[in-house]
Amino acid sequence: MDFFTAQEKAKRNSGRLIIYFGAAVLGTIAVIYIILAIALAKAGRPDALGQTRSFWQPELFLWVAGGTTAVVVLGSMFKMAQLTSGGGAVARALGGRLIDGSTRDADERKLVNIVEEMSIASGVPVPEIYVMDDEEGINAFAAGNSVSDAAVGVTRGCIQLLNRDELQGVIAHEFSHILNGDMKLNIRMMGVLFGILCIAMIGRILLETTGRRSYRLGARDKGTNPLPLIGLVLFAVGYIGIFFGRLIKAALSRQREFLADASAVQFTRNPDGIANALKKIGGLGRRGSIVTAPDAEEASHMFFGNALAEGFSNLTATHPPLVDRIRAIEPRFDGNFPRVEFPKGRYEEEEEEPIRRSPMSHRPPPMPFPMPPMLPVQDVIGQVGTIQPQNVAWALALMADMPELLRAAAHDGYGARALVYGLLLSPDTSCRAKQMSALQAKADAGVFAELNKLRGSLEAVKAEARLPLIEMAMPALRHLSQSQFETFMANVEVLIAADQQIDLFEYSLQRMLKRHLWPHYRQVKKTVTQYYALKPLLPDCEVLLSGLALVGHGSAEEVAKAFRSGVSRLGAEAANLTQQPVERANLTQIDEALDRLATSSPMVKKQVLDACAHAVASDGVIQPREADLLRAVADGLDCPMPPLLQPVAPAGQ
Repeated sequence: MDFFTAQEKAKRNSGRLIIYFGAAVLGTIAVIYIILAIALAKAGRPDALGQTRSFWQPELFLWVAGGTTAVVVLGSMFKMAQLTSGGGAVARALGGRLIDGSTRDADERKLVNIVEEMSIASGVPVPEIYVMDDEEGINAFAAGNSVSDAAVGVTRGCIQLLNRDELQGVIAHEFSHILNGDMKLNIRMMGVLFGILCIAMIGRILLETTGRRSYRLGARDKGTNPLPLIGLVLFAVGYIGIFFGRLIKAALSRQREFLADASAVQFTRNPDGIANALKKIGGLGRRGSIVTAPDAEEASHMFFGNALAEGFSNLTATHPPLVDRIRAIEPRFDGNFPRVEFPKGRYEEEEEEPIRRSPMSHRPPPMPFPMPPMLPVQDVIGQVGTIQPQNVAWALALMADMPELLRAAAHDGYGARALVYGLLLSPDTSCRAKQMSALQAKADAGVFAELNKLRGSLEAVKAEARLPLIEMAMPALRHLSQSQFETFMANVEVLIAADQQIDLFEYSLQRMLKRHLWPHYRQVKKTVTQYYALKPLLPDCEVLLSGLALVGHGSAEEVAKAFRSGVSRLGAEAANLTQQPVERANLTQIDEALDRLATSSPMVKKQVLDACAHAVASDGVIQPREADLLRAVADGLDCPMPPLLQPVAPAGQ
């Protein structure tokens, strides 16, 4: 399943979620009404006309339906509002602690390195990383509304009990959920189903409140107070709602876990990694992957392993049985789990090596850095939203080649800003002096001092490492204060405008910062799918393809060839598109076109991105400069594109 098909399936699952949710609400209304109607009929109280009440009472039904719907909808809206800040809110609710990227704890350092490698290999900003210190089981999750606010969380047992290959398999599984759209569905499910849980919460409140009141007033008042009965009914029905919620999560989650396991094997080319991680969960026995946090019920569908105690039936299980998952990866598994014990003491602090493989590892050997991204254009679309083993090897080599001074700076609020400023400094001496003068006047003194310390290392950074370095800095940039962020973005604009022109790297960097940081600091309109066909978006395609042809090529003949090459991929309905001059296809207009194209369906985006790839590579090969531009366009379309590398031939070929 490719990225675009997976995105379409995730959207269909979102529709199924709404249908299941509606059915659960109707079932809850029916149960509450039946219980109350029977209770009132048994009580024998006459209605306003003095007649015995019948089982069917329209007024009671309307009150039950209206009240239940209001509680569920308002509860869901409240929870979804809480989750708008992204995956970090989920991680903190589960007891997660944000890891400092510069941590010296050996276990945490191992985790940070693996997450950064996977991010660079997949072409997405590094997510926030959390550790659930109080959880001894082996488990992990990815949460967020998009790659811009994603968070990866792991239990303390996960990083203590798993070796590097096993932990990499778990993180690769979670990145599959990030890339395939599962993460957004999971957080939406968490918000929607919370409304059903609110019924049990209200029932508990009524029971506790009316219980205390009855104790104060005396037993003679109990018969005249219906609230305890209502509270008991709501409390009981609330647990029926939990059952419905688990059914919904099971219906939408189980098959996706098999797919994520398979993707992890594909990403790492190491089936032993994730298979052995699953075996260790089985080897822990009852503690396995259990999460004890109070909110584990709400987020149970997000976890790598089953976070809740086993129920009476697999009907409500959010994950397939461990043995089935392992045999899907390792068909000859005999069902016997190795014994696993917790370490008696902390590991000694040690330097985390960029590459640490077991003798049985199937990962490709590290490649020399840099490997020029010269991918045949016909292979581009297959790279989107996935991770190839050669991308992981390239990311490992990149991080090993990167000076420790720069890696440390990327994890610090001052250093991250200094990195961005430094990468935007002009090679022209006079322009660079003008930029430094402006920064000295407007930037924070600490940031300016950090920039002076980093300048020598930044000047030596290879072109292929610039965007990955910014991706590593994203978590630190998300934690600036509002005033720091506004000053930072203003300085970025000053640096870009200093030479009165914008090159492809500056455009890519500025768009990345706006796309992935603005949602944290400014009100940004939520992207909603509006277009399911290409035709109404053809004017935007005309602007985008014209701009890409103009930016990526020199002579008029090359520009015309590039434009027609892109248009040819859009089908017969695009035959009348006309190449636009630079004043009608500048970078501002390209931005506007991308914003509209980002609201199209995944399959429309696939067609547009394919056309863009052919436009920038009309000679059939994508050069490094063109790769940066294409990745910026893909990012604008919400289509994560990894570094475009030539496929590595298997050994012996």
